Order: sequence, then C-alpha cells, then structure tokens
Amino acid sequence: MSSAAGAGGLAAPNGAVVDAIVRAALEEDLGAPGDITSAAVVPAGAVAEGQIVAREEGTIAGLPIAARVFELADPAVRFEPLCHDGDHVAPGTALARVRGPARAVLAAERTALNFLGHLSGIATLTARFAAAVAGTDTRILDTRKTTPGLRALEKYAVRAGGGSNHRMGLHDAVLIKDNHLAVAGGVAAAVRAARRGVGPETVVEVEADTLEQVAEAAEAGPDVILLDNMDAATLRRAVAAVGGRAATEASGGMDIEAARRAARAGVDFVSVGALTHSAPHLNVALDFVPVGGAA
Repeated sequence: MSSAAGAGGLAAPNGAVVDAIVRAALEEDLGAPGDITSAAVVPAGAVAEGQIVAREEGTIAGLPIAARVFELADPAVRFEPLCHDGDHVAPGTALARVRGPARAVLAAERTALNFLGHLSGIATLTARFAAAVAGTDTRILDTRKTTPGLRALEKYAVRAGGGSNHRMGLHDAVLIKDNHLAVAGGVAAAVRAARRGVGPETVVEVEADTLEQVAEAAEAGPDVILLDNMDAATLRRAVAAVGGRAATEASGGMDIEAARRAARAGVDFVSVGALTHSAPHLNVALDFVPVGGAA
C-alpha cells in the first residue's frame, strides 16, 4: 500500500504504459481513415485554439494524459496546463489551453476529454471519501475493481484525490480471501503458508468475516487483517481484539457514511471499490475561440 501524494509530489504513471493506453484509445476512435468529418469540412491549414474547462466542481486528474493524447495526435499541437492534478476547482475553471492544427485538435478532442473526465471523476469521488475520514488516522484505499487496461491511470487518479493505492495486482502483495481460505485449511494455515511462500518484504493480508476469524488471524501474524462487511460496532470490537498486532482494513459496500463510521471505529484503512468502478465522470469540455492564420 503506497501513501497518497499531494499535487506537488504526485507520481505519474509509467510513460510507456500511458503511451500504450493512449495509442490504443486514439486508434479505437480514429480507425484507419482517421477523422473523416474534419477531413471533409476543415481546411488543411486551419488552426484551432481553445480552453479545456471544468463545467462542474471537482478534483482534477489526467492533465498529463490529455496532453499526451494531443501530442501523439500531432506534435504540432501545444497543450498548456493551467492547473495541476490534485487541484480542487470551481465550475468554469479553465484547466488547459490547446492550440494547433485544427484537424489534429479535433481528432484528439474526445479521447483527451474522455481520459480527463473519467480520471477527474475518480479523483473527485476519492476526495469526498478522504474528507469523510479527515481528522482520523484512517486512509482511503482503492481496490482491483478497475476498468481493464486502465488500472495504472485509475489508481493514479485515486492518488490525485488524496487516497492511497492498495496492491496493483495479484503480483505485488498477498491478500488471502474467503475462497483461498476455503481450500487452504483455514486462516492460520493460510497465513503460515503465505509467509513461507513470499519474502519478508511482501505484505501479507488475510480476510476475516467474523470476530472468531479476527482472533485467529491476529495470532497468525499477518501484516493486515481485512475486516469484511462488519458494522461499526463489530469493527470496533475487531480493532480492540487485534490490539495493534496487525493493521486493520474495513471493506465491503463502503459508501461515504460507512467509511466515516469505520474510521471512527479505529481501522487503519478503508478500501472502496466504488472509487474506480462507480465514479461519475467530471463534466469537462473544450471551448474553441476564434483564431486566424495557419498552423
């Protein structure tokens, strides 16, 4: 689990990963012929200039991704960010300026806005959850319930919103869940097997659905105990039972009020699948302004 970073220290996704995602998105939209509408009605030498504007309040994420969309569409397009990922903005805020060959700007517009709106929506929802647990020591985590192929970008957006990342995938941390327990011989046996199977630097987490499992897990010595689908009173008892021997994470159908109650119960983490699977897009648009001359 990595800690969240503010806008100034926000670690960007791997550039090669970003390029692969952006190229695939442009290819999906443009196809082999390209933008046939712009080719038919926009003069070849026309220049377009405009601003990307937030139509509603929210937290921004994805400006570097949008910039890369325009750059890959045509290196002659200039993208000037006017704020930073992680910034909270009011309706009407200009987020970036764009200028370049009109056909290229139009070809990249929708793909860039799709990324920016989607990632800003995730950051906005994450910021609301983070605000709900403010004043406690609890951190908001994402999950692996991400859009296939977009995980690196979506988890970046969670960080932009003030959340933290859970594991990136099945490869970088152990999380023993109920289906693992069903075939592994119980909580203690599963934790012991995990400790034997991975190095000491790898986080080992185990799910507990009952207070009995919590007690067994705490004795087995994992790094984190996942308290699944417990109400606030049970969470409080579970945290007391663990007694600091492991970190605790609340999960299961978390909305903002449930996250607030879990934080007050004393858990270290609240994991929220909705951050990535249910965040509404932030409404952003590219507004052109009159411009003369050729690109």
